[in-house]
Amino acid sequence: MAVASPRLDLITVGRSCVDLYGQQIGGRLEDMTSFAKYIGGSPTNTAVGGSRLGLNTGLLTRVGADHFGRFIREQLAREGVAVDGVIEDKTRLTALVFLGIRDPDTFPLIFYRENCADMALDGDDVDAAFIQSAGAVLINGTHLSQPAVFDASIRACELVKAAGGRVVFDIDYRPVLWGLTGKDMGENRFVADAAVTARLQQVLPLCDLIVGTEEEIHILGGSTDTLTALRAIRERSPALLVCKRGPDGCSAFPAAIPASLDDGVVGRGFRVEVYNVLGAGDAFMAGFLRGWLRDAPLETCCEYGNACGAIVVSRHGCAPAMPTWEELQLFLNGADRPFRLREDAELEHIHWVTTRAAVPDELTVLAMDHRSQFEDLCRKVGADPARIPAFKALALKAVDRLAQGDPRFGVLLDGRFGIRGLEAAADHPYWIGRPIELPGSRPLEFESSADVATELATWPHNHVVKCLAFYHPDDTAEMRERQERQLLRLQDACRKTGHELLVEIIASGIGTVDSHTIARAIQRLYDLGMKPDWWKLEPTDDRAAWVHVETTIRANDPHCRGVLLLGLSAPQDALIASFEAAAAAPIIKGFAVGRTIFAEAAEQWLTGRMDDEAAIADLSGRFAVLVDAWRAARQRLVRPAAALQEAV
Repeated sequence: MAVASPRLDLITVGRSCVDLYGQQIGGRLEDMTSFAKYIGGSPTNTAVGGSRLGLNTGLLTRVGADHFGRFIREQLAREGVAVDGVIEDKTRLTALVFLGIRDPDTFPLIFYRENCADMALDGDDVDAAFIQSAGAVLINGTHLSQPAVFDASIRACELVKAAGGRVVFDIDYRPVLWGLTGKDMGENRFVADAAVTARLQQVLPLCDLIVGTEEEIHILGGSTDTLTALRAIRERSPALLVCKRGPDGCSAFPAAIPASLDDGVVGRGFRVEVYNVLGAGDAFMAGFLRGWLRDAPLETCCEYGNACGAIVVSRHGCAPAMPTWEELQLFLNGADRPFRLREDAELEHIHWVTTRAAVPDELTVLAMDHRSQFEDLCRKVGADPARIPAFKALALKAVDRLAQGDPRFGVLLDGRFGIRGLEAAADHPYWIGRPIELPGSRPLEFESSADVATELATWPHNHVVKCLAFYHPDDTAEMRERQERQLLRLQDACRKTGHELLVEIIASGIGTVDSHTIARAIQRLYDLGMKPDWWKLEPTDDRAAWVHVETTIRANDPHCRGVLLLGLSAPQDALIASFEAAAAAPIIKGFAVGRTIFAEAAEQWLTGRMDDEAAIADLSGRFAVLVDAWRAARQRLVRPAAALQEAV
């Protein structure tokens, strides 16, 4: 009878923490004032890196029953890492690490790991069925430093071996976590200690693959001469030994240790600027395992590992810097890359678009980010503008009444009048958009700090930045350049703060609009380097216009999320009629419509003729009509691209 393939390629065991990375580069940790929050811990980083490269990975660890523990679990799930073995510890907190980047050789670290959750892992936490669902288990040197976690690691190894799987040992030596240095010396990578060597060597008979830097090989082998240490390890284990050598690549030894490191199997190295060495080893491991677990030639395994390490050493952070499979293939395609790799626009774009959180293929959004329109309405009906926030807070309730937790729905709200709705949306799974532009501005201005990146740094990570530009490809050169400069500034800010960007283009009323106008506008922005995650465009019943838009987007950015239709206050029947043409274009994912839905309810509510419940019901009902109409149109009219071209 055939043996079923393992559900997972790899389960990593051990550290899982929150990395708090200093955002100021080139100074002491004492002088850093803001920190970026990432998931961290060597086994966690490797699980994420392996998943991004196409491996099916899982993690065995403990996290606290706290905000950071939930963050780790949620982020792992977003990364596609199985969380069956992520155990919630009710009595201990999630571990923390503060990290800084001072210079190419100095990376200060402070570990907050006293009685932390992941170091409480014990043998009883190791579920046999989970471990034996994997083809390999990775254990980690740090988790051999305490008896209970040592036992958990050994049990995981024995279980996977009993099921015919393999054991990977990441030496991962941190002297501070063995109590061998002061707590302020977390970056120290080597202190010789015979007791540590003896403890680490206990796992060697179980190992099929052992990976470490030269310093880590020294502690495992008990000698500061690398070849001597390797030979000592070989005496105790037949495992494949891999010595990481930084910019010189790596050397792998499947059998006897030769006279020189260069006589091993040597994968080509990649010379790039060292920006942040932290996390590079975990990336190497993920890349090497992508090859080794899929039975690639050893030279290929080494190349994958070296390439992944080179990519991550050029970036801020560990887990978020891990490359995806598509990104790795691009890096290895032979094209010339800048020494400062993070300045490679093509590579950075592919990294961004292949690591974004997944979104549904359909999106229907209630847009109530209008500001000047609400102020105008208040003047018209004599209502107090102070009441606007209370009405906008009903938007989320209306969406939730219809959506009932369906992530294909969303809200578009502003931070001036809609902040209560934005705050409440944090507890829901809906898409959240938020405007950045000064209403009605042409040329484009931002409704925020003069430094738009400073403003975005205050926004939650899941808020999509929406920017409306009244933009026409036939604008004067001066007008185009002023607006384009602002859009490019905004895109740069979004990439630096990690926010998705939606660019809304309105060209009607500015100049002549034909079936090519919007496609021309989009092409010009692409030519300048704009690659927003989303476009929001005016409705039209001109199918040729949508063909041109889709062709332009696909040619310039195949990873674009897609297009959302705006409403332009069109009557409901006219908007629904425009769905017939738009729904036939796969690039259009849905709509983000406002005044068509809320105009009547807003006037009645602001004048006291409608209460909250009636307003919610009215908004939800009108929204439902458009959602149903969009879905019906999509169902009727989606056709292959070739059929669309024939219809033009």
